[in-house]
Amino acid sequence: MDPDAVAKAFVEHYYSTFDANRANLGNLYQETSMLTFEGQKIQGSANIVSKLTSLPFQQCQHSITTVDCQPSGPAGGMLVFVSGNLQLAGEQHALKFSQMFHLMPTPQGSFYVLNDIFRLNYA
Repeated sequence: MDPDAVAKAFVEHYYSTFDANRANLGNLYQETSMLTFEGQKIQGSANIVSKLTSLPFQQCQHSITTVDCQPSGPAGGMLVFVSGNLQLAGEQHALKFSQMFHLMPTPQGSFYVLNDIFRLNYA
């Protein structure tokens, strides 16, 4: 397994799903998963999806600038750090963001998001 290829595939899947229909991200999280969104901690798949779907915009487009990854621990986890731009519908300027995912393997051979930290980067 090539960690860079897994990270790239995960990032493409996550952001294309987010941009198309955020409600479909629920299967990437579990009840032990935690999202920190702009400092607010949310735990559990249903609560995370509720937070993401309640954001005050309907449409957005992520443009990824960088993806860095590292293996994490003996269980086969992976840290994925993403930076990029977030264009909201009707807004002239894109917002810069950073996001970190801690991916953990599932018994079925895929990954789920154990930890997710999102921050807008204000200049």
